[in-house]
Amino acid sequence: MSQPLLKVTQLAKSFSGVWALSDANLRVGAGEIHALLGENGAGKSTLLKALAGAQPQTHGEIWFNGETLKPDDSPVERQNKGIITIYQEFNLLPNMTVAENMFLGREPRRHNLIVDAKAVNNEAQVILDYLQLNIAPTTAVARLSVAQQQMVEIARALTLNARLIIMDEPSAALSDSEVESLHRVVRELKGRGVSIIYVTHRLHEVFQLCDRFTVFQDGRYTGSGDVAGTNVEEIIRLMVGRNVVFNRRDASLTHHQDKPIRLSIKGLSREKPPLDPHGIALKDVSFHVHAGEVLGIAGLVGAGRTEIARCLFGADKFTSGSFELDGKPYQPRDPMHALDQGIALVPEDRKKEGAVLGLSIRDNMSLSSLSSLLTWRYFVSPHKEDALIAAYRQALQIKMVNPEQEVRKLSGGNQQKVILARCMALNPRVLIVDEPTRGIDVGTKSEVHQVLFDMASQGVAVIVISSDLPEILAVSDRIITLSEGHITGELHGDEANEERLMTMMAINHSALNAA
Repeated sequence: MSQPLLKVTQLAKSFSGVWALSDANLRVGAGEIHALLGENGAGKSTLLKALAGAQPQTHGEIWFNGETLKPDDSPVERQNKGIITIYQEFNLLPNMTVAENMFLGREPRRHNLIVDAKAVNNEAQVILDYLQLNIAPTTAVARLSVAQQQMVEIARALTLNARLIIMDEPSAALSDSEVESLHRVVRELKGRGVSIIYVTHRLHEVFQLCDRFTVFQDGRYTGSGDVAGTNVEEIIRLMVGRNVVFNRRDASLTHHQDKPIRLSIKGLSREKPPLDPHGIALKDVSFHVHAGEVLGIAGLVGAGRTEIARCLFGADKFTSGSFELDGKPYQPRDPMHALDQGIALVPEDRKKEGAVLGLSIRDNMSLSSLSSLLTWRYFVSPHKEDALIAAYRQALQIKMVNPEQEVRKLSGGNQQKVILARCMALNPRVLIVDEPTRGIDVGTKSEVHQVLFDMASQGVAVIVISSDLPEILAVSDRIITLSEGHITGELHGDEANEERLMTMMAINHSALNAA
């Protein structure tokens, strides 16, 4: 490799004596798309923050574009040098417009005094046109979808004359079509000579998009190379230190018609929320799930998958419909009532709706099951609580300093595991998991799948919502598909494949009704 644009040598970072990063090495060439890979807790986020100037390294060297960077550089100084970071949680201001976000703090001004709003919008429009984004620069960011916000972050990076753009899990919340658009933009940036560090847990993306890769494990560099010269199995071995086997649930052995129906939904409907531009209406949704069954729900973005889960959990109101739980009427009043009835939800948005970020891992894990941890009727037993935490820490391989660590300080994947552990600790009758492995590394993904299988084998009715079709196919005994708030079909697991699911998910109900 010729002289790189970025070279990281023996970089290390410690927090209170705990090494999050040790002996990290990375080389990224000009105009290169470089995959940065590793399990949750491998040190990727720590490295990205060091590159962005958000955290100074403890020791080691970062060399960029011909100069050694100072450890005490601020994020603004790193941006001025051409290093732009797009974090998994966006840094956009929702009540400001697209153009205002793109040029925040650098707005064109008239006479060096007054912000030239027309110039801001015109310059933003040029970049939006280049990215083929059909978004008006005057649109408030709060009205945009996740995919559109992702593109606005990229548009903002282009206004900063980026030499290196760091993308942290950019495709995690996107549909397949949106991922294709993202990949197109990334390739065009490469064509302009911009380098990309691309962090992803979706290994198929590495082979679709990236030129080279670097892998970390437990805060240490374990290997790098050309993507064309490797395969998925080798990358996984570098990431986890072992071979990982993904078991597909044998649907031919798991017919559940002879088992009792645990949860039944009939005629679930709701109107589109008037104040929510992205809200989804549901129309006459009916299905059931048996005890011990894993039911997959598949659909494109906006199909209504999450809305069904939230209605079942009492988090959203609905217009009409009736539910039965173990043959008895069930009317979800609110999430607390759902939990009392034995229905648990792992929500899609772990930061806003799942984890209590300011509380400890201990408090987050035990929050919903305190009544089972009591001694003398009123006091939480530290011994029972410790046993619960130790069991799920081991089962889900949660990487933490200790149980008193704040959840906000964990990686995104480990936060997801804490939420999953909290729901599992309830011993629910019905477990609903919405995007259960989003942001979770490939090694733990197989472990989470096995946990879902184990819970089903204990008689729990498991409902899995996922935009990852291979995941739905791997875990489900039976799959229902949604489109535009309607159920469009049902397949037994051994009958399903990606092509059949995509056909059923793409049915246009509006066109059918018009016909």
